[in-house]
Amino acid sequence: MLIVHHLGKSQSERIVWLCEELAIPYELKTYKRDPVTRLAPPEYKALHPLGTAPIIADGDIVLAESTAIVEYILAKHGKGALAPASGDADFADYLYWFHFANGSLQPSLMRCMVLSRANVPADNPTVQFADARRKHGLGLVEKRLGAKDYLAGDDLTAADIVAVFSLTTMRLFFPFDLAPYPNILAYLKRIGAREAYRRAMKKGDPDMAPMLA
Repeated sequence: MLIVHHLGKSQSERIVWLCEELAIPYELKTYKRDPVTRLAPPEYKALHPLGTAPIIADGDIVLAESTAIVEYILAKHGKGALAPASGDADFADYLYWFHFANGSLQPSLMRCMVLSRANVPADNPTVQFADARRKHGLGLVEKRLGAKDYLAGDDLTAADIVAVFSLTTMRLFFPFDLAPYPNILAYLKRIGAREAYRRAMKKGDPDMAPMLA
């Protein structure tokens, strides 16, 4: 059986949510962060050479990297769900937004988080550049969600499953205000109404209310 190794309050929530949306059998193993460092515990780091969340095991296969895991699960268990076919009109949009989440949006937030934790002054050019990139990325998402209900079109896809963490739980590590982005807030309300998402968050992080506002 597929095993999802879920580190609390991490990108591995994507994989729990994906499994719930697909309604596939899986075993969930949860791990808590170190209360001081907020990093993964040693037993989680020992699962894979990368040592970061998410990690899955499927028989003899142990796989890291959330987008690789999402593609693997969709190919093995998706039966065509949550990903448009190559001939669909939304296929190119799906590919773009699927890779935008970890290729552009999440790195921009990580840069801001690192600079903030290093106490680099707000008037530092590097901080200003990083903040501009963050706002630009969020602006692109905001514009897209003003045109479509979901990132790849009218229906939820794996592109949304990959992107939502950056707009929600990531704010535990780097707080930012979504008030300037009403389309994103409306989108997160739609996400929060999904039973699969609610189940996933309750199973993976029962002590945390989803950050949907």
